[in-house]
Amino acid sequence: MPRGLRALLVLPLLASPLASCGSGEHAGVPTLNWYNFPDDSGALDSAARNCTRAAKGRYRIVYHKLPRTADGQRQQLVRRLAAEDDSIDVMGLDVTWAAEFAEAGWILPWTGRTRRLAEQGTLRVPLQTGTWKDRLYAVPYNTNTQLLWYRADLVDEPPRTWAQMLDAARRLAAEGKPHLVEIQGAQYEGLTVWFNTLVASAGGSVLDAGATAPSLGRPAVRAATIMRDLARSPAADPSLPNQMEDQNRLAMESGRAAFQLNYPFVHPSMKANNPELFRHFRWAPYPRVDASRPARPTIGGINLAVGAYSRHPRQAFEAVLCLRNRENQIAAAVDGGLPPTLRELYSDEEFVRNYPFADAIRQALENASVRPRTPAYQNVSIVIAHTLSPPSAIDPRRSVETIEGQIADALQSKGLIP
Repeated sequence: MPRGLRALLVLPLLASPLASCGSGEHAGVPTLNWYNFPDDSGALDSAARNCTRAAKGRYRIVYHKLPRTADGQRQQLVRRLAAEDDSIDVMGLDVTWAAEFAEAGWILPWTGRTRRLAEQGTLRVPLQTGTWKDRLYAVPYNTNTQLLWYRADLVDEPPRTWAQMLDAARRLAAEGKPHLVEIQGAQYEGLTVWFNTLVASAGGSVLDAGATAPSLGRPAVRAATIMRDLARSPAADPSLPNQMEDQNRLAMESGRAAFQLNYPFVHPSMKANNPELFRHFRWAPYPRVDASRPARPTIGGINLAVGAYSRHPRQAFEAVLCLRNRENQIAAAVDGGLPPTLRELYSDEEFVRNYPFADAIRQALENASVRPRTPAYQNVSIVIAHTLSPPSAIDPRRSVETIEGQIADALQSKGLIP
């Protein structure tokens, strides 16, 4: 091969490692890589730019999009952290991952002044999702909780209980009107959330206080019964066994449903996609299991954590405090529909004008439940979703007994996960 051609081929190979080594820095300024869910609203891109400007040269933040599904996000992070990837500085964690990631040593705890700043003014229940063994490992960036969304042209008053909602659906069906109740019935995390919400609303919990054993009992049987009753009633969407949040949204926007249990993102979507129906689109508290006690909807959301292998942990902690500050949380709420975790915003007049269901969200968060906090959460969730799918086939007592036995095995790393 001619010498000149060999030189041309070798130069790019020599340049590659140099480019790779420099990818974490920008003109001498540390680059903080922020891995988070894909955001179509632009709020996360804006937060990264805002905090880069605010840093005044101390660091720059680059937002990287993770896969769309929670399972895909977790899989990518787990693989890279298990390999001790030092390019992960800040990451957005689903609210169920803190215990697992902390036990594995993949995220750093918040201590001293940074912990005090992170906790200051933050809602109590969202903070619980980032705490493991009394240490804070992940700081709430946003939270999420479901409301009951309904059509005011079909019902004068929103139902307060599940029984009232099913009765209203049957009446509407008999009148030949839209009557479906849209909820997440597919075999995935959403089905686990539905069950967890009903169990907590019935006064129970999936695990005991120490997260060492299942704690289901009668509240869980009551929850499973409600799920089966809906699935076998006229209120059930024919696609219930395959439905997730977005399918619920689309069904409501199409005019086929009277009720929907879903997150606040459905509000701006209805406004944009069906302005005519939006005039009748209302919200109310999540339905109760018993009229005597409030519902306890399971919260979702994203927490921000600092990677244990980051080359810039000090700057990363500072960046997280900026990314979840007042201005960035308002943008995420107004543009993306994601409820904030800062208490003061729920009484801010300007914010409430742009986020009209803020008070309903605040009340839901005050009564909210969290998913079981355990490093084995993924296994617990899989057991629940597998056993309760499809909802129409639920045998309340037998299904709960199956869940109980399989969760006990999962917590002791025994048995096979379905």
